[in-house]
Amino acid sequence: MNQLLFDRSTGNLSPQAFARIQTSQLLHAIQPAPRLRFNGGEKEVAPATSSSGSLDPPINDPEEGRIWAHQAGVNALSIDIDGRFLVSGGADSSIKLWDLEENQGVRHTFRPTGTVARTASAHKFGITHLSFYPFDSAAFLSSSYDHHLKIYATETLALSANFDLNSIVYTHALSPIASHLLVACATQHPAVRLVDLRTGSSTHSLAGHHGALLSVAWSPVLEHILASGGIDGTVRLWDIRKSSGSLGVLDMEDSTGIAGFDGMGRGARGRDRGKAHQGTVNGITWTDDGSYIISAGHDERIRVWDAASGANTLASFGPTLKNGHLSNLPLVVSPTSLTPPRGEVLFYPNEKELLMFELHEGKLLKRLKVPGPVMPTVRSRTGERTIKNRITALAWRSAVDGIYSAHTDGQIRVWAPRTADDAIADKEEEDDLKGRIADEDESGKRKRKVLDDVFRDLTRQKISFG
Repeated sequence: MNQLLFDRSTGNLSPQAFARIQTSQLLHAIQPAPRLRFNGGEKEVAPATSSSGSLDPPINDPEEGRIWAHQAGVNALSIDIDGRFLVSGGADSSIKLWDLEENQGVRHTFRPTGTVARTASAHKFGITHLSFYPFDSAAFLSSSYDHHLKIYATETLALSANFDLNSIVYTHALSPIASHLLVACATQHPAVRLVDLRTGSSTHSLAGHHGALLSVAWSPVLEHILASGGIDGTVRLWDIRKSSGSLGVLDMEDSTGIAGFDGMGRGARGRDRGKAHQGTVNGITWTDDGSYIISAGHDERIRVWDAASGANTLASFGPTLKNGHLSNLPLVVSPTSLTPPRGEVLFYPNEKELLMFELHEGKLLKRLKVPGPVMPTVRSRTGERTIKNRITALAWRSAVDGIYSAHTDGQIRVWAPRTADDAIADKEEEDDLKGRIADEDESGKRKRKVLDDVFRDLTRQKISFG
C-alpha cells in the first residue's frame, strides 16, 4: 500500500490505475458476511409433539438463528440503481422491501420497510424475477409462476400495472440504456414476449426458439439488441427493429466468428444454425461494456462469446460446475471499471457455494461456501420440511458493499470484502469489548468483596441484652 501511495504521489501511477488496483483488491477479498442478516418477521411454528409426549428438540444453529427473510424460501432479488433499496421475492409470492442504508456497523439485522402480502391483486404463486427500473428507483417489476408481470411503486408498494402473459414467466429484462420501455419476457412459450410499458400492451413476439425460454438479457450499449436462451440449447440474438427480428444464433463450434464488412458483424450473413450448449440455456448476461456475452447451460458449461463477431472465446471453467434446475440461473459479472482490462470477475451460483472465476481465462479464484446446514429444516404452517439449500438469485451492489444472494432456506446473505485492515479493526474492536467486560467483572468482584466484608463484620459483633 505504501508503495502504491508513493507511486500515486510521484505521478508514476494514474488516478484511474490507482482506483482500479484498490477496487480489484476489494473484489478479490469478498467473503461471507454472516453478521449482516435479514429478518422478515415470520415466526417459527412451535415444535411438534412426539409420540412420547415430549417436544422435538429445537434445531440449534447459532450462525443463522431462527430467522428468515422469507420462510418459504427466497426466489428473487434486485437492488436499485442507487444501491439503497433491495427488493426480495418469496416462494410464497410475498415481496419485501429493505433499506440497506439503515446498516450502521459490521453487525446488523435488517427488517423490511414494507411487504406485499398475498392478496387478490398480488401474485398468486412464487416470484420468479424482480427488477428495479434501471434509470429510476421509483418502481420495480415482478414476474411469477402465475403468468403475470406486475409493476409496483417502490415508496407505497401499490400495484401500478398488471400484464397477463398466459404462460409461466421465468424471467424478464429491461434495457439499462434504451429510450423505449420494452420488457423482454422469457416464458413457457417459445417466443420472446415484448411488453410495452408505455402503451400497456404486448407489442409483438420474437419467434425462433423451439421450446420454453429461461433467460433474456438486453445489450448494455445497443438499445435494440437482445439475447435469449431456451431449452433448445440455443442462444439467439435479436434486433427488435427488424421485421424478422433475428440476427442469428451463437455456435459453440465457431471460435472465429462472423467478421462482416466492418469487423463488427455488420453486413455479414446471419448464422441460423448451431447450438450454444448441449443442454438447456438458463443463464445469460453481458459485460457492462457490451463486448462479451456469457451463457450457462444444463451441460454444466459456461461459455464466453465475443459480442461483435459471435465467436466462442473458448474460455474453460473446469469440471466443478453444477446446473440442472428448470429456472433462470443468475450470473453476475463485475463492472469493467473495477479491474484492469480483461480482469473481470464472474460470480456463479454453484448450488450451495458461490464461485468466483476470472472471466476470460476461466480460472477459479475463490470457492465461497454458503454458511449453514446443507439440508436445513424449516417448520412452517404447512408442517416441517427439509430442503436442499441452494442459491436462487444474485444482486450486485458495489465494490465496497459486495454482492447479495437469495437462498431456498429462506435467507438473504451478504458477501462483502474483508481486507487485512478490516481484520485488524475487528480484532481491535473485539479486544476492546473483552477489555470492557473484564473491567466490569473486576469492578463487580470489588463490590462483592466489600459487601462480603461488611457482612462478616456484622456477624462477628456480639450482641448483648441488658
